[in-house]
Amino acid sequence: MHGLGRSVMKIGIIGAGNIGGNLARRLTALGHDVSVANSRGPETLKALAEETGATAVRAAEAAEGAEVVVVTVPLKAVPGLSSGLLSGAAEGVAVIDTGNYYPRQRDGRIAGIEDEGLTESRWTERHLGHPVIKAFNGTYAQDILDRPRPAGDPERMALPVAGDDEAAKRIVRDLIDELGFDTVDAGGIDDSWRQQPDTPVYGLRAGAEAVRKALAEASPERPAAFRG
Repeated sequence: MHGLGRSVMKIGIIGAGNIGGNLARRLTALGHDVSVANSRGPETLKALAEETGATAVRAAEAAEGAEVVVVTVPLKAVPGLSSGLLSGAAEGVAVIDTGNYYPRQRDGRIAGIEDEGLTESRWTERHLGHPVIKAFNGTYAQDILDRPRPAGDPERMALPVAGDDEAAKRIVRDLIDELGFDTVDAGGIDDSWRQQPDTPVYGLRAGAEAVRKALAEASPERPAAFRG
């Protein structure tokens, strides 16, 4: 146990970019047992491990025994993740997908998204073979460090959270609350287009009421700039 009487969780983070790195910083500071991995190997994460106390591991080991796994890699890298990535995770593991589809800037054309009309997270979920919870995809990485506020603070930001697994969604929403942010239930993974890039909620720094309004105002049509 630690801090506020919440239990310590084993958390694996796959991807050590801006979001992954800052989640590692905050989650270790909250007392959680964090493992972090990237595509280049644990030796390249030495500085982050020393700074945070997180354990640098290979991607295939990041989910071992984990109650929460954060997948925060470019969408084009998702098919390259090990097919047994989550096989050693704790029962009932909550998998957070922070990913976004940037076909023109980074990822190239992804047929499942373009031709089948899958939401970005549904496509990721199919590759992982496990339900995901979409969160942090429209959050500025620096805000994870700079903008936490206590519950009830009028300046507290709210983050949209989408997913089909209600138990996993509750774990994720509780963890985000612990990180210092409110959450808004954005529906299931087939509704998660409401928080994809270029929607009103994407990058919105606001409270729960404004986040709900932004989600409601989203259009299901993918903007031209985000079509491959």
